[in-house]
Amino acid sequence: MAYIHDLRQKVGHMRLILNSASGALLNDQGAVLLQERADTGGWGFPGGYLEYGESYAKCVQREYLEDAGIHIKPVKLLALQDYDEYTYPNGDVVQPINAFYLVQATKQAPQAPKPSETLRTKYFALDQEPPRFFNAQHAQMWEILRRN
Repeated sequence: MAYIHDLRQKVGHMRLILNSASGALLNDQGAVLLQERADTGGWGFPGGYLEYGESYAKCVQREYLEDAGIHIKPVKLLALQDYDEYTYPNGDVVQPINAFYLVQATKQAPQAPKPSETLRTKYFALDQEPPRFFNAQHAQMWEILRRN
């Protein structure tokens, strides 16, 4: 987040368009892994904003390791979301353009996620009621995944 922090130092609370990538990892029973976020307490798909010079695919790999402690590779682009707006608790408003991937774990030995980003991770069955998502974009990702 150094890039976004540095950008915010220059533009303050100006509305920004930011690029992000998120991933859906399914277990053998078809349940999806979600993270309980440390910043809002809501649930979401592991992912985050691109650093300067980073691709969507590299971003989702880096963010998955940070958020869930799992090495992954993107398998299929499920959606490119470019129509949402989100207001952070500090009042910053962003239009996140998000690449939402189906991902696959590449290593069996997970590492601990960053405690500053993730309270816990948990698998949720797609045929049950979803948890409380931290924003509408993640609720839309849940529906996109359920349709695929």
